[in-house]
Amino acid sequence: MTTPASDITFRPLAGPEELGLFQQLSYVLDHEVEDDLTTGRRLPEWMWVALRGERVLARLSWWTPPGHEAPLILDFFDVDDSLDPAERHAVGLELVETATAAVIPRGTPRPEYSRYAPGDWREDPHAREVVETRMNVLADTGARVLVERLRLEWSPGTPLPAPSTRLLFRPATDREELLSLMTLVLEGTLDEHSRTEMLTMTPRESAELMYEEEFETFKSPRAWWRIAELPDGGGPVGFVIPARNNYHPIIAYIGVLPAHRGHGYIDDVLAEGTRILAAEDVPRIRAATDLGNVPMAEAFARAGYANFERAINMVWPAEG
Repeated sequence: MTTPASDITFRPLAGPEELGLFQQLSYVLDHEVEDDLTTGRRLPEWMWVALRGERVLARLSWWTPPGHEAPLILDFFDVDDSLDPAERHAVGLELVETATAAVIPRGTPRPEYSRYAPGDWREDPHAREVVETRMNVLADTGARVLVERLRLEWSPGTPLPAPSTRLLFRPATDREELLSLMTLVLEGTLDEHSRTEMLTMTPRESAELMYEEEFETFKSPRAWWRIAELPDGGGPVGFVIPARNNYHPIIAYIGVLPAHRGHGYIDDVLAEGTRILAAEDVPRIRAATDLGNVPMAEAFARAGYANFERAINMVWPAEG
């Protein structure tokens, strides 16, 4: 394999003042980085570049929620696509391995890689080369594709369904009620992240992890969270978590209990979550679902959510 030239330097940013250097290359999340640095979601020592003089040949960065000490996701990895393909691959590979060795303690699982791509990236030759160049580099470090996901968006002006005539909605009473329902919903789930987690943990443990790492970080009102019930004391059917994350209003999680699947209740539950956020006069509502989760993707489409992008997630095997 081609070895990167000796005139290339691999190093982290010296500080936030080098953000302009980092942004010599571009990606759809560039506009978030300055605020991420301010809030501690990124650290300069997690943001690495491969330099030839002052020219950035490749870059990467990890991200984590506020208050977390360790990187959670590798969400930036770019190479200069004008480079010769062999050099591009070699420089990218050297950057990934050098930065990972410096930032991720040996024996600690590597954080998942996440890359946004156009919805038609496979049909667009340029977009496909960009995506596959990065994926091929990471594959050479031992990563594999876990899942491809649809990124979805509801826009103001999109018609809202009328309130459900089949279900009643109320706020969740407490953490335990929601965790119990989440545990039930995980039975037969089509979500690849959850299915992978449950190879090494119980459904309850998976639900607790999701609650702690995601739901507890939301600063939006928990009064927005809704439990869907059958009328006349028929019990819970499902739930939806409308929220605001660090960047957007989102449908964070939605599920229908196994005993009630197949009756179209997902449409009623999703519509309720969408109405709650739309009532807050939000500029958009974001959501995501696995490409292979066809029932959920179809429910989002019926509710007026447009697929504007894809997300590709890659993971590394645990060191043994």
